[in-house]
Amino acid sequence: MKAHRYYIIAGEASGDLHGGNLITAIKKLDSNAEIRGWGGDKMQAAGMELIKHYRDLAFMGFIEVVKNLSTILKNLKYCKKDILAFKPDVLVLIDYPGFNLRIAKWAKQQNIKVVYYISPQVWAWKENRVKMMKQCIDEMLVILPFEKDYFRNKWNWEVTYVGHPLIEEIAKKQNTSSDLIIKDNKGAPNKKPVVALLPGSRKQEIEKKLPVMLEVSKTFPAYQFVVAQAPSLETSFYETFTSQYPNVSIVNNRTYDLLMQSTAALVTSGTATLETALFGVPEVVCYKGSEISYQIAKRVISIKYISLVNLIMDKEVVKELIQGDMNVGQLTKELDELLNNPGKQAQIQQDYKALKEILSSGGNASEEAARIIVASGSQ
Repeated sequence: MKAHRYYIIAGEASGDLHGGNLITAIKKLDSNAEIRGWGGDKMQAAGMELIKHYRDLAFMGFIEVVKNLSTILKNLKYCKKDILAFKPDVLVLIDYPGFNLRIAKWAKQQNIKVVYYISPQVWAWKENRVKMMKQCIDEMLVILPFEKDYFRNKWNWEVTYVGHPLIEEIAKKQNTSSDLIIKDNKGAPNKKPVVALLPGSRKQEIEKKLPVMLEVSKTFPAYQFVVAQAPSLETSFYETFTSQYPNVSIVNNRTYDLLMQSTAALVTSGTATLETALFGVPEVVCYKGSEISYQIAKRVISIKYISLVNLIMDKEVVKELIQGDMNVGQLTKELDELLNNPGKQAQIQQDYKALKEILSSGGNASEEAARIIVASGSQ
């Protein structure tokens, strides 16, 4: 039997996580699968031949992308050459639209079958990309329940809702007991309740948000504030920010273990807001970018909320502090509410429960996606 070839591209930590689970599911259905691509440690551990790590691809915001344009163009050229040499039966693109949509357009011209897993958030901005996406993508697999109706009703495009991959990932984690021992900044085991700080995974965003989060820790000496260190960054980078705060420590690459032990969290917008909610941790969502990037984004983004939790629920479940509102005073006030207002805590838990039910309605996302991808590769 011919071994089918799958080329998979993910460009950030969340894509690597979902890509790793997807590869495991593909290999269960197609044990001879040859898988090559771009991603991270989890995809490599699941059996993919890793060509380029996502840490070399992460450029955030309009200004950062412009500054790194030559690197991005070189990466695109190299990626196309590698795909042609590998001759995949199917090309699987995971989120990461700035890069992956360019690859999709090119792949269509090469008659390569394209499956896109985790749709670009075109309902938020750059809706005009949908026409091109319809032409270039053979199968679109979406993970947010409202996306199926959006594509069908607005664009007459039948896409497949496979469920959200975080549901299975977090359930898997919650079925184990955490062996993480949180320590204070002197290295002794921590005895205080924990507030998690999730400032993002890219240096640019951490530099903007972490200093504000750390200042808040001064008002809550009875709590241990713990920074979730991104696996792609060095501890020394974080220590330049945290060293002068007595009740702040760092854990490396153990975000889920940290959330399992947290009372509340301050979280950068993105997938982490949803992860935090699915662990049942009350949170404040924080966003702060470069002023130019923010002003441009404000003019082109057409959604009511920036956090996935609020978008999916279509109401303000968690407080969002954006740009100027993400200051020490506001953040302190909102965290105090989460820690000391029982009514607020009960309402959040009720909304989180409803959120989980909505996201569980599609089945096991990795298995569903793998089934469709393997079928595409066999045609």
